[in-house]
Amino acid sequence: MPVAVAVLPHDIGVPVRRIAEQNHNIVRWTEFERGGHFAAMEEPDLLIDDLRAAFRDYRK
Repeated sequence: MPVAVAVLPHDIGVPVRRIAEQNHNIVRWTEFERGGHFAAMEEPDLLIDDLRAAFRDYRK
């Protein structure tokens, strides 16, 4: 199953890519310069743009 990851600098926990890749099929990994645990409230434009990009290839 494909997995997309959004990493925000002020989140509660920061995932480690090399560990995540051991157990998941990472197809998109985005590291943002701002935002935190409540990204949908804090940076909605960044989050929605990333979600759209992550699913763009699957919409066809």
